[in-house]
Amino acid sequence: MYFVYLLECADGSIYTGITTNVERRFNEHAQGKGGHYTASHGARKILHVEKRRDRGSALRREAALKKLTRSEKRALAGL
Repeated sequence: MYFVYLLECADGSIYTGITTNVERRFNEHAQGKGGHYTASHGARKILHVEKRRDRGSALRREAALKKLTRSEKRALAGL
């Protein structure tokens, strides 16, 4: 099982990623170990999570979410 997630950064930007464990991955981001973008922009909170059955499906959904505008991502997250 994979998860696609939207993460709000400390500067207000939105990061999109995939993982098999959302809590672990968020903690990595929060500690500055989750990737270059979140290490420099800071991780504030998880905005949205979607469950996917396999890695390929998660990667396709991640790519689709990355194409959304900021306002579309916020609407998806219910903001």
